[in-house]
Amino acid sequence: MLLFAACATSPSFPAKAQWIDLTHDFAPDAIYWPTAPGFSITVDAKGPTPDGYWYESNTIQASEHGGTHLDAPVHFAKDRWTTDQIPVDRLIGPACVIDVTAICAKDRDHEVNIDDLLAFEAAHGPIPEGAIVLLHTGFGQFWPDRERYMGTAERGHEATLKLHFPGLGPAAAKWLVARKVRAVGIDTPSIDFGKSRMFFSHRELYAANVPAFENVANLDQLPST
Repeated sequence: MLLFAACATSPSFPAKAQWIDLTHDFAPDAIYWPTAPGFSITVDAKGPTPDGYWYESNTIQASEHGGTHLDAPVHFAKDRWTTDQIPVDRLIGPACVIDVTAICAKDRDHEVNIDDLLAFEAAHGPIPEGAIVLLHTGFGQFWPDRERYMGTAERGHEATLKLHFPGLGPAAAKWLVARKVRAVGIDTPSIDFGKSRMFFSHRELYAANVPAFENVANLDQLPST
C-alpha cells in the first residue's frame, strides 16, 4: 500500500504541489506487532536467463499489521468493511494534522483526547465532515528502533504487556465518529495507546466503518490542514 499526501502550494493545485510519501519501507527492519511475524523477502530469480534476457522475481511474506498499513474496520468489528470493501473515496480527502508532539514527548502513554482536538480547532478551524485526521505524536522519528518506537524490542505475547506509545483515546474516537471523518491515521503502531488491553478506540472507530492508518511516516512534513 502507498499512502501519499499533497500539500497545496498554489491555487493551481494539484498541478503545482509537493507530494509527501507517508509510508515506511517494507524491509527486514520494518516494525511489526510483537506477536506477528515480520517482513521477509526471498530472491527467487535474479540474473540472465538461458534465452538471454534479464529476469528478477521475489517472494515476500509479512503479517497484515506492520509497516505503514491500513486497518480495515472488520479487524475489530464484525460484519464491517474488509479492505476491498472500503470505498475509495473514504481514503481520499482533506487532512487535519493534530500535533501532540509536545505532550507525547513528556508522556509516551498519552491518549489524544477531546481537549487536544478542540485545541486544534481553536487554532485552525473546525475539523470538516469527510476529513482524514492524522495524529502527529512525533514517534515516527524513532523508526525503525523497536524499543524507542514501541517501548520494548521484545517479541511474543509477554512483550505486548511492555508496550508504551501514544494513541487515540476512546472518547476522542467517539467524538471523531460523530464528526463523520473518513479515516484516522497515527505515527505509532496502533490507534489505541500501547498500554491498551481492550482496544476501545479500534472498536469505536471500526463499528462506524471508519478505517485507520497505522505507522504513518513523515507527518512532520505536513501542514496542519
